[in-house]
Amino acid sequence: MRADRTLASLALLGKALAFWRLECRGRLSMARIDPLVTPGEPSVHAHAIHGSSGFGLNPSYEDLMNGDCTSCGVKQDMSAYWAPALYFRHEDGEYELVNQVGGMLAYYTLRPDAKNPDAGIRAFPPGFRMVAGDTTRRNYSVGTQNFKDADPEKSIWALLGQTKQSDLRQRAIGFNCMDYSKAPEGALYRHYLPEKPYLDANCRDGIRIELMFPSCWNGKDVESADHMSHVAYPDLVTDGNCPRGFDVKLPGLFFETIWDTAQFKGVPGEFVLSNGDVQGFGYHGDFINGWPEKLLQDAVDTCLNLSGRQEDCPLFNIQSEAEQNACKLNLFGTLSVEKTEGKIGKSLPGNVPIRYGPEPAIGNVPPASTAPTSHVPVPTASYKPGTTSAFLPGGVFKEEPTTTAEPPKISIQAAAAAAPAPKEEEVTTSIASPEPTPAPAPSDPPAPQGYEVVRTEWVTNGNVVSKVVVVETVEYVMLATATETVTVTASFGAEKARRELHHLRRHRAHGLH
Repeated sequence: MRADRTLASLALLGKALAFWRLECRGRLSMARIDPLVTPGEPSVHAHAIHGSSGFGLNPSYEDLMNGDCTSCGVKQDMSAYWAPALYFRHEDGEYELVNQVGGMLAYYTLRPDAKNPDAGIRAFPPGFRMVAGDTTRRNYSVGTQNFKDADPEKSIWALLGQTKQSDLRQRAIGFNCMDYSKAPEGALYRHYLPEKPYLDANCRDGIRIELMFPSCWNGKDVESADHMSHVAYPDLVTDGNCPRGFDVKLPGLFFETIWDTAQFKGVPGEFVLSNGDVQGFGYHGDFINGWPEKLLQDAVDTCLNLSGRQEDCPLFNIQSEAEQNACKLNLFGTLSVEKTEGKIGKSLPGNVPIRYGPEPAIGNVPPASTAPTSHVPVPTASYKPGTTSAFLPGGVFKEEPTTTAEPPKISIQAAAAAAPAPKEEEVTTSIASPEPTPAPAPSDPPAPQGYEVVRTEWVTNGNVVSKVVVVETVEYVMLATATETVTVTASFGAEKARRELHHLRRHRAHGLH
């Protein structure tokens, strides 16, 4: 009986880590087309487009399915995938498209809802479509955290009140510094585009732009007015608990595109996304499903090889890279003559101006000539290797355990538990150093009169281990660390606070590391 339970646990673990990596080596087009945001007419800015040749200004599910070819590796997948392109603005104002390396990879992760894992994962229904990210965003607004700092450990996001959908959307974007001579950076680690001096000095193999899509669905709508309200992120972005009302788990969709920023090393200028964003906060992506529903569901249920190779799913018909590259979109009208590749002149496609923020890029837009000569200073979080993983460089699929579904309210001072990363310009070297003298262990702070010590907890955040002493009264919970005491008003009562901390401890104990 015990052996049966062990085998069942291993099977569940394997399924939770399963995924496949869809290779879209061919680029269907570089064009101002976005049928979700501007159906029937050219879009505001240019996109790198991959997938079905049935794509266009307003394609239906049937249009995609009836396309002549796909620029992706699995012939049966006639979906459409697109995201903004990356350009380089030379010192004289001329724009040039940055080379896209290897097309695009779309990872399909198969992670069930943590609070209801037995519910399984449902294939995208016909006609399903969604957007991730916000093209108008020009700032970072998660808590009081500076965007240059590394994220807190995922195990405390809920305690910090940072599992709102607006927070998760911002953490679903990543800019990964590529240097194949080093261990890879963690995926979704840096949420903004580093400035060019840092890219020149540290990212000799380019920048990998990453985007995670929501994977929790309301189970009924294939679209919504804003293209995102029918879906939601689980509370850890890539996995975790789905919010109430979004109880149907979909495959997790993760875009990864590498741009060869190193080709401009030493060349004066700056990088800018095609939507006029130089900081990266407004990166986004779009998806329209073009899978046969039964095939996709069968793949979700049976293609569980941990290699992640699309070739290891026997259901898929794989085409060569040459065939992928041969699939192109037939453009028409002004789109067919608009310059989007190579050196294109002194304006982005669609004459999109650069907008710096922190205000959203909406409303009256000043001409690019009146914009600042340099964007807001961005001292990037220092290089951070990702967790070793066979799934994806950076370990995106090896995440921390889930937190509680309904976070208690907590004072923002608790964010002190999140250790900031060193600034980008700091350079560390490996030198021998004497063994440090251990610091004396701090004693527990005394419980005030009328209070009772409920439990002592330990929370690990990076290299910082904080001792948390929970003290109970009828109305308050006190959290005390070795260095400071934080008082938190608990509107939910002490008994619920104890339950929340119990769940936090239990989830930490079952995490994958």
